[in-house]
Amino acid sequence: MSRGLHEYHTRLTWTGNTGAGTSGYRSYERAHELTAPDGKPTIQGSSDPAFRGDKSRWSPEDLLVASLSACHMLSFLHRASLAGVNVVEYTDAASGTMKQTSDGGGSITEVVLHPVVTVQTADMAELCEQLHDEAHARCFIANSVAFTVRHEATVRVLD
Repeated sequence: MSRGLHEYHTRLTWTGNTGAGTSGYRSYERAHELTAPDGKPTIQGSSDPAFRGDKSRWSPEDLLVASLSACHMLSFLHRASLAGVNVVEYTDAASGTMKQTSDGGGSITEVVLHPVVTVQTADMAELCEQLHDEAHARCFIANSVAFTVRHEATVRVLD
């Protein structure tokens, strides 16, 4: 396993110039594309619809919540494999809350993860709460944010 410094590179291109640039708040679209130099698929982005964004595209807030969800899952699956817990299914319906301030700014105040984990046998289910706590403690993204990230996990046993 590689340890140490890791770098990540992305490219953002604004595609929302409708011909007038940003000459007025309503004169431009919030559309943009996120790409990476290593050929990953393009992510179509925009702002939240509350801020004149396109609801069919990913907002930065969506991406932040999704990053926390994916990081927790990957950390949990790693911990499960080390502990001999055979996870056969994992889903999460994560949610984030943003509070806007009177000056037009704001911040994400909390993200709650709702992982539903299915394990192979009942004895494996007993370890899952501890594994979720360990996964949270070691999640790179959760350790990088200044707001609360919680998990409310459900564990199921394969029938």
